[in-house]
Amino acid sequence: MKTLSLGYSPCPNDTFIFYALVHGKIDTGDLSFKEILLDVETLNQKALKGELDITKVSYNAFGNLREGYCLLRSGGAFGRGCGPLVVASKECKMKDLKGKTIAIPGELTTAYLFLQFYDPDFKSNVKAMPFHEIMGAVKEGKVDAGLIIHEGRFTYPSYGLKKIIDLGEWWEKETGLSIPLGCIIAKRSLGINVISKVERLIMESVLYAMSRRDESVKYIKEHSQEFDDSIIAEHIDLYVNDYSIDIGDEGIMTVRKLLSMAEGRGIIKKSTKPIFIKE
Repeated sequence: MKTLSLGYSPCPNDTFIFYALVHGKIDTGDLSFKEILLDVETLNQKALKGELDITKVSYNAFGNLREGYCLLRSGGAFGRGCGPLVVASKECKMKDLKGKTIAIPGELTTAYLFLQFYDPDFKSNVKAMPFHEIMGAVKEGKVDAGLIIHEGRFTYPSYGLKKIIDLGEWWEKETGLSIPLGCIIAKRSLGINVISKVERLIMESVLYAMSRRDESVKYIKEHSQEFDDSIIAEHIDLYVNDYSIDIGDEGIMTVRKLLSMAEGRGIIKKSTKPIFIKE
C-alpha cells in the first residue's frame, strides 16, 4: 500500500470533491491518502517546499511549480462568474484605491495574479492575510479594501461591504476565456502510472459527490468557515462543475494563456516543462 499526502482547502468545494476519495467510498486499490486541510496560500507555500505529493494550489502558484509538479485534469476550481472581487466599505472606483492598502489572500493566489494583470501599480500597497480575515479587516478599517475569494463572493454584503470590481468578470471580458482559480497538482517524481491513477480516482470522487450531494454535508460543515446551508450549496454550485471532472480543451487553452501572460509580465518564471505529465 502506497500512502500519498493530499492537500486541499477546508472550503466546501474541496471537501465536497475529495469526500469520497478520503472516506473509502471508492476503490483506491493499492493507494491510500493522508489528507491535509489548509488554506490555499499555505498549500501554495508547502508545494514550493515540495512537502506534498498531491495538492490543491492556485494557478498562480502552479506557474512557479512546473519543474517539480504537473497539472491534473480533475478536481480543480474553474469556471465562469466565479472570480475574485475587490470590496471596500464605501462605493468607489478602482482608481480611487491607488496608494491605498488592499488586503490580499496571498501573493501566490490567482486572485492576486488577476489584480496584477488588471493594474500592476496595485502591487505596491497590498497586505497579505488569511482569506477569512479580509472582510473583517475591511469592515474594521484596518485596510482600505480587500481582494476576496471563496464564499466571500456570497457573504460580503453581510459585512456592509461594497463590490468595487469583479476581477473574474474583467478577465472574461478581456480574454473571452473561463476563469482558472485553483488546480490539483502532483509531484512529477511519482511517475506516470501513479499520477494517471490518482487523476482517475479524483475524477471518480467528483462524480461520486455529484451523484450523492447530501452525503458529504456533515464532512463539509466540519471544516467550512460558513455554516449556512444555502451559502454552502451556492459555493459548491459555483465552483464544482464540468471543469472539475475534466478541464477539457477550453480549460487547457485558458491555463496556457494565463501562464503565458504571467511569464510575459515577469510574474512567474518561464518553464519548458509540459503542464501535464504526458502531452
